Amino acid sequence: MRVLLIGANGYLGRYVADRLLADPAVQLTALGRGDDADVRFDLATGSPGALTRFLDAVHPGVVVNCAGATRGGARELTRHNTVAVATICESLRRSGCGARLVQLGCASEYGPSQPGSSTAEDAVPRPGGPYGVSKLAATELVLGSGLDAVVLRVFSPVGPGTPAGSPLGRLAEAMRRAMQSGDSELKLGGLGVQRDFVDVRDVARAVHAASLSAAQGVVNIGTGRAVRLREAASVLARVAGFGGALHELDSPPARLVIPAPSAGPDHPVGQAPATYPYPDGCGTWQQADVRTARDRLGWRPRIGLEESLADIWMEAACRI
Repeated sequence: MRVLLIGANGYLGRYVADRLLADPAVQLTALGRGDDADVRFDLATGSPGALTRFLDAVHPGVVVNCAGATRGGARELTRHNTVAVATICESLRRSGCGARLVQLGCASEYGPSQPGSSTAEDAVPRPGGPYGVSKLAATELVLGSGLDAVVLRVFSPVGPGTPAGSPLGRLAEAMRRAMQSGDSELKLGGLGVQRDFVDVRDVARAVHAASLSAAQGVVNIGTGRAVRLREAASVLARVAGFGGALHELDSPPARLVIPAPSAGPDHPVGQAPATYPYPDGCGTWQQADVRTARDRLGWRPRIGLEESLADIWMEAACRI
């Protein structure tokens, strides 16, 4: 099976590439903007015609799109998350390869949900920010393309390689700084937010399963269990061996407060909190209904949150 992987060097794409390469039946070609891609191509600026010619030459059976942007203004997010997918869809329609498309979407497309509820694929999307809007527009393009396609709506991915700017990445960095400076107390805020954290390696398994399946439409990829950031912080402290106290600051429930790096003797670590909005625009609660992934992909998550957090901590600890 020839697979064209777009975005192989991203956070999710690296693990998808590893998973696909582990399958001896897969012949993988990586397309991206970096020098280490097999083929260099910028989806945000490249023409559908150029990509069509490449598809006709390589003739993949499956195209997996892990590319996109999570940060930036509305214009940049639209260019990388929506225009890029429009280029892929148009190229596949023009090409004679007949490839199946596996598009990675995200839970931000749903927006805020009712606390205690599980969000199923038929929920009406109400994204709470430009990132979710740009990803939802991409999903609608895929679903309306007439292609053999599936969109995997990934909830909150965690594990090795978690970006330092993500909520759990910032928690790990704050704990690393506290341990490095010998602080006995770590002040955090906004820990009441609850998310469905799914390990990136399980996401990669889902992509592999989707590539081999006949499933179409939208499929949620999560664990089916929302976890408070407070609980994640406690688990992270345990796996890190942080013996100090976790002191929760009062803060708005959908904002994450992390101690700012030391700026000198007047602003020691742990006493100059910096406030960050939780980046996904999904409010205080999000939890996936994962029955479709189980029934149509034969997929279930295998890696628990403690293992994911331990791997995040190992990377953070290497920076000490």
